[in-house]
Amino acid sequence: MNDPEFRQDGTGGRSPLSRAMVLLLAVTCGAAVANIYYAQPLLPVVSKALGVSQGAGGLIVTSSQIGYALSLALLVPLGDVLERRRLVSGLLALSAVVLLGAAASPSLGALYASVALVGVTSAVAQIVVPMAASLAADHERGAVVGTVMSGLLIGIMLARTAAGVLAELGDWRLVFVFAAGVMVVLAITLRLVLPLVPPTAKTPYPQLLRSVVTLVRTESLLRRRMALAAVGMGGFTVLWTASSFLLAGPTYGYGPAVIGLFGLVGVVGAAAASVAGRLADRGHARQVTTGGLIVLTGSWGVLVLAGQGGTLGLGSLMIGIVALNLAQQALLISHQSVLYRRIPHARSRVTTALMVSAFAGSTVASALTAALYPLVGWAGVSALGAMIALIGLAIWSLELLRPSPAEPLADPSADESVHAVGTSGARTDRTCTPAHASPHAHAEETAHA
Repeated sequence: MNDPEFRQDGTGGRSPLSRAMVLLLAVTCGAAVANIYYAQPLLPVVSKALGVSQGAGGLIVTSSQIGYALSLALLVPLGDVLERRRLVSGLLALSAVVLLGAAASPSLGALYASVALVGVTSAVAQIVVPMAASLAADHERGAVVGTVMSGLLIGIMLARTAAGVLAELGDWRLVFVFAAGVMVVLAITLRLVLPLVPPTAKTPYPQLLRSVVTLVRTESLLRRRMALAAVGMGGFTVLWTASSFLLAGPTYGYGPAVIGLFGLVGVVGAAAASVAGRLADRGHARQVTTGGLIVLTGSWGVLVLAGQGGTLGLGSLMIGIVALNLAQQALLISHQSVLYRRIPHARSRVTTALMVSAFAGSTVASALTAALYPLVGWAGVSALGAMIALIGLAIWSLELLRPSPAEPLADPSADESVHAVGTSGARTDRTCTPAHASPHAHAEETAHA
């Protein structure tokens, strides 16, 4: 079924979301996803407190990302079939409970398990994003998603700052207690303020999960954007995992509070979200993607200089952080914009596919970074980040040479129709052509499939 018209103006069309509601959703998104990033600036402190190596401590981030990726695959699709106000507030409340469990962890193993569960509940952020897209009017969707994604990025960046300051005032456990309190406040607020958000489909859960696989198999646009999302998030994770060790090491010798302040530098990149969203609303999502990948690749040429220390190293690190975060945010907005337009009836499932790929890339990148940093140092992990970015440019070159179909799927049951045709061996992208498309458009789309 198509998106329900939650709010209507006098003409029967959907009215714009209020600014206050958009900001509340942005704050929720940022606070929820921040839960899996609080540990990053604390890795040296936690490793020392628990008496483990830096490599073992670095896997705390990997554990949270594994939990997050599993939740993206198994929980986020429920946003298409459940009432989302209840789903969001319930997950926020559960997140508070598991954050308190992380604060009370007596050992590294217990902390691994706790932060994995924190990752599971933090995927509520990726239920909020498609929910905001569904609530928004067509002409404002890119801008709304951009604002909500700005909240997500700001949450990630401020998580590092808050974690560093709180760890300096108390200890690392206080950080998780603080995060639990934030989740309780948001759970209550959204339950009281958010309107009922009806589901957009009535599909049994096993079929719902299969439909995600079907979408991935039949939509080349989705597959390519998934690969690019893995590249962007992988590079993002390399930077923020390795920078904690660099800044705490002999080159700089900073404590957790100062390390956390570098998150404020990354907030500058949040400006890219609203700009990218407006550009996407005007039909420039492909140009945003091209620019984002170029900046992402170039940022590593600047970041590698951070290993030298001193004024040059510090300046290079700050410039590189701004550039990489700006690129990553612009890329995410362009991915979501074109995919939400292409598959409007299954935005939660599209988000699942996109973000599972992104955080699979992030999980692999964090594990590689934790393993490689003690061996090859900052220069080595900078080379890893540059290689990941170059892979993204190669993938995008393929999309520029052979564009995927991008017209909206008009049939709400397109999942089932493409599945039926796909199992018979027909060309998959061609079957997704909207019913109202002209023969010329159909032929052109087939040529690009």
